[in-house]
Amino acid sequence: MSSDSGGLMSSAGLVRYFDAEDQNTIRIDPRTIVAFGVLFGALVLVLNAMI
Repeated sequence: MSSDSGGLMSSAGLVRYFDAEDQNTIRIDPRTIVAFGVLFGALVLVLNAMI
């Protein structure tokens, strides 16, 4: 069996990339996303009832 010697180093670079905190990213609270989903679902139900 041959092993890929570059796999671990490549994965470490991706982890370091995704763990980096960027100050330019948009921060959205997860509760805001859930609230938006609930409101959107209610809107769809109301509009569906009107048809």
